[in-house]
Amino acid sequence: MAALGIATGGGNWFSALALGVTLLKCLLIPTYHSTDFEVHRNWLAITHSLPISQWYYEATSEWTLDYPPFFAWFEYALSHVAKYFDQEMLNVRNLNYSSSRTLLFQRFSVIFTDALFVYAVHECCKCIDGKKAGKELTEKPKFILSVLLLWNFGLLIVDHIHFQYNGFLSGLMLLSIARFFQKRHMEGAFLFAVLLHFKHIYLYVAPAYGVYLLRSYCFTANKPDGSIRWNSFSFVRLISLGLIVFLVSAVSLGPFLALNQLPQVFSRLFPFKRGLCHAYWAPNFWALYSALDKVLSVIGLELKLLDPNKIPKASMTSGLVQQFQHTVLPSVTPLATFICTLIAMLPSIFCLWFKPQGPRGFLRCLILCALSSFMFGWHVHEKAILLAVLPMRKEKPLFNWMETFYLLGLGPLEVFCEFVFPFTSWNLKYPFIPLLLTSAYCAVGITYAWFKLYVSVLTDPPVGKTKKH
Repeated sequence: MAALGIATGGGNWFSALALGVTLLKCLLIPTYHSTDFEVHRNWLAITHSLPISQWYYEATSEWTLDYPPFFAWFEYALSHVAKYFDQEMLNVRNLNYSSSRTLLFQRFSVIFTDALFVYAVHECCKCIDGKKAGKELTEKPKFILSVLLLWNFGLLIVDHIHFQYNGFLSGLMLLSIARFFQKRHMEGAFLFAVLLHFKHIYLYVAPAYGVYLLRSYCFTANKPDGSIRWNSFSFVRLISLGLIVFLVSAVSLGPFLALNQLPQVFSRLFPFKRGLCHAYWAPNFWALYSALDKVLSVIGLELKLLDPNKIPKASMTSGLVQQFQHTVLPSVTPLATFICTLIAMLPSIFCLWFKPQGPRGFLRCLILCALSSFMFGWHVHEKAILLAVLPMRKEKPLFNWMETFYLLGLGPLEVFCEFVFPFTSWNLKYPFIPLLLTSAYCAVGITYAWFKLYVSVLTDPPVGKTKKH
């Protein structure tokens, strides 16, 4: 019956999917949570107990406020509900405070704000045309997209076990993407501007938004081949977009500008004193680079080519956030990662301008910008892969034989790292090996996906043209 409902467009399958995943989130309430649970409890306390002038200076806890102002105001709004659950959670001095009511409030705050994510997925489904099955219109593509987004396993783990608010934030991004597909460009631009002031990691995909809006919205007409009619440029539309960005930024940053605190706010948002890799090695290019450096340093020590006393004491695989100098390979600076990221993004941005493919081309450019930033950015968190994964759509064939073989290889890798390696003699001498192997193996897969998507973008023709076979 469910399959028939999907095929004919009948039934309320979307509501069932949304309700089902919400019930699952409720079951995850008592599960493990990471230090981010305390991070957000502390931010609730900071914004509730202190005046705005102290929000970005408060440092009683090591988990200082380091998100943009809109997220701070979001925490402030939540705190006024939290006080009815447990007032003690809002005391800045109550470090690592935990109670059953605190747990319930914070878990339910994520579940409740996920309503925006559910709405955004619903809007994204409207942008997909159904396919005809006989005389009926099948909604199978919409069903598949809903499952892939609403039941995204990574998002469930990160938000409802680890503990964060990525669903709410991803909802803003997906909703802005949907508005572009619906030709509501100003609304999409506004939503993205708001999103940037909730979490600045979305700066990664800002180039895709900027170039797409400039080409597809500010130019009001194109030639039949998709190229630009230069006399159709609308300064009114450009100014309108500029006003949106300016007004949203003014509302967000204005109070801190008035307090002469913008340098302090930006120092919290961009802490470049952190190391190249995050504590658990996001599987990107720098993970492969650092893994190679680690292997070369071990070989150098074994062959007595390196002086043990000159090996940096900080460890890239210790699980701690700290600065680190590579041993054999040249150490990497924030500027070097910025240049690499920019170079990696440029081909996709050029394609978005010179090979227009409408909103679909924008979406692919956005994904490539997100992946490029993940691949080459400074101190990339492993959870940042969600920024690229969530906007992706399912294409067929899903996996070829090589990709299937690679994915199946994750099983033996985990068995070795979790059950075999701890009982080997290498466990004490080289404790970093499981982390190094897992990160490097996953980095190979993500690098492959990045290259494959780039090949597709570079070889696909512009809108209105077809490939020659």
